[in-house]
Amino acid sequence: MKAVILLSGGLDSSTVLYQAKADGCECYAISFDYKQRHRRELESARAIAFSAGVKAHQIVNFDLTLWGGSALTDNEMELPIDRNLAEMSQNIPITYVPARNTIFLSFALAYAETLEADRIYIGVNALDYSGYPDCRLDYIQAMQEVFRLGTKQGREGEPINIVTPLIELKKTEIIQLGNKLGVPWEQTWSCYAGGETACGVCDSCRLRLAAFEELGLQDPVPYA
Repeated sequence: MKAVILLSGGLDSSTVLYQAKADGCECYAISFDYKQRHRRELESARAIAFSAGVKAHQIVNFDLTLWGGSALTDNEMELPIDRNLAEMSQNIPITYVPARNTIFLSFALAYAETLEADRIYIGVNALDYSGYPDCRLDYIQAMQEVFRLGTKQGREGEPINIVTPLIELKKTEIIQLGNKLGVPWEQTWSCYAGGETACGVCDSCRLRLAAFEELGLQDPVPYA
């Protein structure tokens, strides 16, 4: 059973890769260099792909800074910092990259169909998240229909399935799952700030640190 795994190098996508391995999949990882502020995450994606022993790891290059529209693709926009979970989930934040998961899933789908793969794994999460519209169940269900209608495999009755192991898990539960699967947290990267050391105050860092703290665990990633 072949699977393409969207791998950012972060906590969630790394857990998903290890879950795909545990599910018995032959794993093909795909990452994206879209000139994001936090391109440091690609170093972690490479490290995690190597640690997991994937069959292949593709890094797709394109440039979303051409039109910006997000604090992750426009350095003139300031990252939100020191927000609590309630604040993060009130509105769609400026770290939302327009249509990013649709773009990512489209690349992954094209790659998967060339491999005659059965599945695409993505680490979207609809509970402890920053309000992104493309991390929700109704979005994934709609994309699954696109996969069915828009591919040769889908029209021939063998659609590529989108697998979302984390979509209904809290961040603490994701860490617990990753611990069971043996995810090397020290190799992962979650920070949005773009430095060589995690900032500890952006939304992504705050969610991650809060979850480790709630579990009584030490996050092995160094913070500024």
